[in-house]
Amino acid sequence: MIRKNKDYKTIGIIGGMGPLATCDFFEKIIRMTDASCDSEHIPILIDCNPRIPDRVKAILHGGEDPVPEILRSAKRLVREGASILLMGCNTAYYFYDRVAGSLPVPLINMPAETAKGALRFGYKKVGLMATDGTVQSGVYSKELEKLGIEPVLPSAEGQRAVMEMIYDGIKAGNSEIDPSAFIKAANGMMEAGADAIILGCTELPIAYHIYNIDLPYLDPAVFAAEAAVTAAGGKVRTLRENSYGSHVGGII
Repeated sequence: MIRKNKDYKTIGIIGGMGPLATCDFFEKIIRMTDASCDSEHIPILIDCNPRIPDRVKAILHGGEDPVPEILRSAKRLVREGASILLMGCNTAYYFYDRVAGSLPVPLINMPAETAKGALRFGYKKVGLMATDGTVQSGVYSKELEKLGIEPVLPSAEGQRAVMEMIYDGIKAGNSEIDPSAFIKAANGMMEAGADAIILGCTELPIAYHIYNIDLPYLDPAVFAAEAAVTAAGGKVRTLRENSYGSHVGGII
Protein backbone atom coordinates (compact mmCIF):
# COMPACT_ATOMS: atom_id res chain seq x y z
CA MET A 1 0.00 0.00 0.00
CA ILE A 2 1.34 3.44 -0.95
CA ARG A 3 1.69 5.88 1.92
CA LYS A 4 -0.12 9.22 1.92
CA ASN A 5 2.12 12.20 1.31
CA LYS A 6 1.96 13.33 4.95
CA ASP A 7 4.29 10.38 5.68
CA TYR A 8 6.82 11.29 3.00
CA LYS A 9 9.87 13.46 3.38
CA THR A 10 9.84 16.62 1.25
CA ILE A 11 12.13 16.88 -1.78
CA GLY A 12 13.72 20.24 -2.61
CA ILE A 13 15.00 21.12 -6.09
CA ILE A 14 17.72 23.76 -6.39
CA GLY A 15 16.66 25.03 -9.80
CA GLY A 16 17.09 27.85 -12.26
CA MET A 17 20.12 26.20 -13.93
CA GLY A 18 18.27 26.58 -16.35
CA PRO A 19 14.58 27.22 -15.69
CA LEU A 20 13.23 24.94 -18.44
CA ALA A 21 15.45 22.07 -17.28
CA THR A 22 14.10 22.62 -13.76
CA CYS A 23 10.57 22.00 -15.05
CA ASP A 24 11.74 18.82 -16.78
CA PHE A 25 13.39 17.62 -13.57
CA PHE A 26 10.21 18.30 -11.56
CA GLU A 27 8.13 16.34 -14.06
CA LYS A 28 10.48 13.38 -13.93
CA ILE A 29 10.18 13.12 -10.14
CA ILE A 30 6.40 13.09 -10.45
CA ARG A 31 6.41 10.50 -13.23
CA MET A 32 8.90 8.30 -11.36
CA THR A 33 6.60 8.18 -8.30
CA ASP A 34 4.25 5.21 -8.09
CA ALA A 35 1.05 7.04 -7.15
CA SER A 36 -2.58 6.54 -8.16
CA CYS A 37 -3.96 9.87 -6.94
CA ASP A 38 -2.83 13.35 -5.87
CA SER A 39 -2.49 12.52 -2.19
CA GLU A 40 -0.09 9.65 -2.90
CA HIS A 41 2.54 11.96 -4.42
CA ILE A 42 5.61 13.27 -2.61
CA PRO A 43 5.75 16.96 -1.55
CA ILE A 44 8.24 18.87 -3.71
CA LEU A 45 9.62 22.38 -3.24
CA ILE A 46 11.41 24.26 -6.04
CA ASP A 47 13.68 27.26 -5.73
CA CYS A 48 14.11 28.43 -9.33
CA ASN A 49 17.08 30.74 -8.94
CA PRO A 50 18.46 32.06 -12.27
CA ARG A 51 20.82 34.31 -10.29
CA ILE A 52 23.16 31.37 -9.72
CA PRO A 53 26.33 32.25 -11.71
CA ASP A 54 27.27 30.19 -14.74
CA ARG A 55 28.97 26.99 -13.61
CA VAL A 56 31.06 26.48 -16.76
CA LYS A 57 32.53 29.98 -16.53
CA ALA A 58 33.36 29.39 -12.87
CA ILE A 59 35.12 26.05 -13.53
CA LEU A 60 37.03 26.92 -16.68
CA HIS A 61 37.38 30.70 -16.87
CA GLY A 62 37.62 32.02 -13.32
CA GLY A 63 34.03 33.25 -13.31
CA GLU A 64 31.97 34.07 -10.26
CA ASP A 65 31.70 31.27 -7.71
CA PRO A 66 28.16 29.78 -7.86
CA VAL A 67 28.35 28.05 -4.47
CA PRO A 68 27.16 30.97 -2.28
CA GLU A 69 24.02 31.42 -4.39
CA ILE A 70 23.42 27.65 -4.59
CA LEU A 71 23.59 27.52 -0.80
CA ARG A 72 21.15 30.40 -0.48
CA SER A 73 18.64 28.42 -2.55
CA ALA A 74 19.34 25.24 -0.60
CA LYS A 75 18.87 26.91 2.76
CA ARG A 76 15.61 28.52 1.64
CA LEU A 77 14.34 25.07 0.72
CA VAL A 78 15.44 23.58 4.03
CA ARG A 79 13.74 26.40 5.96
CA GLU A 80 10.52 25.58 4.13
CA GLY A 81 10.75 21.91 5.07
CA ALA A 82 12.84 20.12 2.42
CA SER A 83 14.77 17.20 3.89
CA ILE A 84 16.27 15.84 0.63
CA LEU A 85 17.87 18.12 -1.96
CA LEU A 86 18.75 17.89 -5.66
CA MET A 87 20.55 20.32 -7.94
CA GLY A 88 18.91 20.67 -11.34
CA CYS A 89 22.23 21.07 -13.17
CA ASN A 90 24.85 18.45 -13.99
CA THR A 91 27.78 20.88 -14.09
CA ALA A 92 26.91 22.10 -10.58
CA TYR A 93 27.91 18.70 -9.21
CA TYR A 94 31.53 19.76 -9.64
CA PHE A 95 30.83 21.71 -6.45
CA TYR A 96 29.06 18.80 -4.74
CA ASP A 97 31.42 18.40 -1.78
CA ARG A 98 31.39 22.11 -0.95
CA VAL A 99 27.61 22.32 -1.14
CA ALA A 100 26.78 19.02 0.59
CA GLY A 101 29.26 19.73 3.38
CA SER A 102 27.44 22.95 4.24
CA LEU A 103 23.94 21.49 4.46
CA PRO A 104 22.02 19.84 7.33
CA VAL A 105 20.16 17.48 4.95
CA PRO A 106 21.31 15.01 2.25
CA LEU A 107 22.09 16.18 -1.28
CA ILE A 108 21.56 13.52 -3.97
CA ASN A 109 24.68 12.99 -6.12
CA MET A 110 23.34 12.81 -9.68
CA PRO A 111 26.57 11.68 -11.45
CA ALA A 112 27.08 8.90 -8.89
CA GLU A 113 23.47 7.73 -9.27
CA THR A 114 23.83 7.73 -13.07
CA ALA A 115 27.00 5.64 -12.93
CA LYS A 116 25.23 3.14 -10.68
CA GLY A 117 22.36 3.04 -13.17
CA ALA A 118 24.73 2.31 -16.06
CA LEU A 119 26.25 -0.52 -14.03
CA ARG A 120 22.80 -1.89 -13.23
CA PHE A 121 22.04 -2.07 -16.95
CA GLY A 122 25.27 -3.93 -17.60
CA TYR A 123 26.88 -1.19 -19.66
CA LYS A 124 30.66 -1.38 -20.06
CA LYS A 125 31.23 1.72 -22.18
CA VAL A 126 29.11 4.87 -22.31
CA GLY A 127 29.32 8.15 -24.17
CA LEU A 128 29.07 11.51 -22.42
CA MET A 129 27.39 14.61 -23.79
CA ALA A 130 27.76 17.52 -21.37
CA THR A 131 29.06 21.05 -20.99
CA ASP A 132 32.77 21.78 -21.31
CA GLY A 133 32.87 22.26 -17.55
CA THR A 134 31.34 18.87 -16.82
CA VAL A 135 33.54 17.07 -19.36
CA GLN A 136 36.83 18.74 -18.41
CA SER A 137 36.25 18.50 -14.67
CA GLY A 138 35.73 14.73 -14.92
CA VAL A 139 32.57 14.80 -12.79
CA TYR A 140 31.08 11.85 -14.70
CA SER A 141 34.24 10.13 -15.85
CA LYS A 142 35.44 9.68 -12.25
CA GLU A 143 32.16 8.11 -11.14
CA LEU A 144 32.05 5.79 -14.17
CA GLU A 145 35.66 4.68 -13.80
CA LYS A 146 35.09 3.86 -10.12
CA LEU A 147 32.63 1.22 -11.31
CA GLY A 148 34.77 -0.06 -14.18
CA ILE A 149 32.80 1.68 -16.94
CA GLU A 150 34.74 3.31 -19.75
CA PRO A 151 33.66 6.86 -20.70
CA VAL A 152 33.66 7.90 -24.37
CA LEU A 153 33.94 11.62 -25.09
CA PRO A 154 33.02 13.52 -28.26
CA SER A 155 35.65 14.85 -30.64
CA ALA A 156 36.54 18.55 -30.30
CA GLU A 157 34.14 19.30 -33.14
CA GLY A 158 31.44 17.19 -31.51
CA GLN A 159 31.91 18.95 -28.17
CA ARG A 160 31.40 22.32 -29.87
CA ALA A 161 28.13 20.99 -31.31
CA VAL A 162 27.01 19.88 -27.86
CA MET A 163 27.73 23.30 -26.36
CA GLU A 164 25.92 24.98 -29.24
CA MET A 165 22.85 22.82 -28.66
CA ILE A 166 22.87 23.58 -24.92
CA TYR A 167 23.51 27.33 -25.03
CA ASP A 168 22.37 28.51 -28.46
CA GLY A 169 19.55 25.99 -28.68
CA ILE A 170 17.72 24.93 -25.52
CA LYS A 171 18.84 27.61 -23.07
CA ALA A 172 18.12 30.27 -25.68
CA GLY A 173 14.67 28.84 -26.40
CA ASN A 174 15.71 28.32 -30.03
CA SER A 175 14.09 25.15 -31.35
CA GLU A 176 15.08 26.07 -34.92
CA ILE A 177 18.79 25.36 -34.40
CA ASP A 178 20.25 22.89 -36.92
CA PRO A 179 20.76 19.63 -34.97
CA SER A 180 22.86 17.84 -37.61
CA ALA A 181 26.27 18.42 -35.99
CA PHE A 182 24.87 17.42 -32.60
CA ILE A 183 23.41 14.20 -34.02
CA LYS A 184 26.71 13.49 -35.79
CA ALA A 185 28.53 13.81 -32.44
CA ALA A 186 26.14 11.33 -30.83
CA ASN A 187 26.51 8.86 -33.69
CA GLY A 188 30.29 9.16 -33.45
CA MET A 189 30.29 7.97 -29.84
CA MET A 190 28.01 5.05 -30.68
CA GLU A 191 30.35 4.10 -33.54
CA ALA A 192 33.22 4.21 -31.01
CA GLY A 193 31.53 1.41 -29.08
CA ALA A 194 29.34 3.19 -26.55
CA ASP A 195 26.38 1.15 -25.30
CA ALA A 196 24.44 4.36 -24.63
CA ILE A 197 25.04 8.07 -24.19
CA ILE A 198 24.78 9.91 -20.89
CA LEU A 199 22.94 13.18 -21.50
CA GLY A 200 24.97 14.94 -18.84
CA CYS A 201 23.28 18.33 -19.08
CA THR A 202 19.65 18.79 -18.10
CA GLU A 203 18.96 20.60 -21.38
CA LEU A 204 19.98 17.61 -23.51
CA PRO A 205 17.02 15.26 -22.87
CA ILE A 206 14.86 18.17 -23.98
CA ALA A 207 16.90 18.38 -27.20
CA TYR A 208 16.53 14.64 -27.79
CA HIS A 209 12.78 15.00 -27.43
CA ILE A 210 12.49 18.05 -29.71
CA TYR A 211 14.53 16.48 -32.51
CA ASN A 212 13.31 12.89 -32.08
CA ILE A 213 16.84 11.51 -31.77
CA ASP A 214 16.58 7.73 -31.77
CA LEU A 215 19.76 6.64 -30.00
CA PRO A 216 20.01 4.84 -26.63
CA TYR A 217 20.71 7.23 -23.80
CA LEU A 218 20.88 7.58 -20.04
CA ASP A 219 19.10 10.57 -18.52
CA PRO A 220 20.79 11.51 -15.21
CA ALA A 221 17.67 13.31 -14.00
CA VAL A 222 15.79 10.00 -14.12
CA PHE A 223 18.35 8.34 -11.82
CA ALA A 224 18.44 11.34 -9.48
CA ALA A 225 14.64 11.35 -9.39
CA GLU A 226 14.61 7.64 -8.61
CA ALA A 227 17.07 8.15 -5.73
CA ALA A 228 15.10 11.11 -4.38
CA VAL A 229 11.75 9.29 -4.49
CA THR A 230 13.29 6.34 -2.65
CA ALA A 231 14.97 8.58 -0.05
CA ALA A 232 11.66 10.37 0.53
CA GLY A 233 10.00 7.05 1.35
CA GLY A 234 8.11 6.67 -1.90
CA LYS A 235 7.86 3.79 -4.32
CA VAL A 236 9.52 4.15 -7.74
CA ARG A 237 7.67 3.13 -10.88
CA THR A 238 9.52 0.62 -12.99
CA LEU A 239 10.72 2.08 -16.27
CA ARG A 240 8.13 0.16 -18.26
CA GLU A 241 5.39 1.44 -15.93
CA ASN A 242 6.67 4.99 -16.34
CA SER A 243 4.88 6.85 -19.11
CA TYR A 244 7.59 9.45 -19.63
CA GLY A 245 8.83 8.09 -22.94
CA SER A 246 10.41 5.23 -24.82
CA HIS A 247 13.96 6.08 -23.81
CA VAL A 248 13.54 6.79 -20.08
CA GLY A 249 16.74 5.53 -18.52
CA GLY A 250 17.90 4.55 -21.99
CA ILE A 251 16.87 0.89 -21.87
CA ILE A 252 13.33 0.67 -23.21
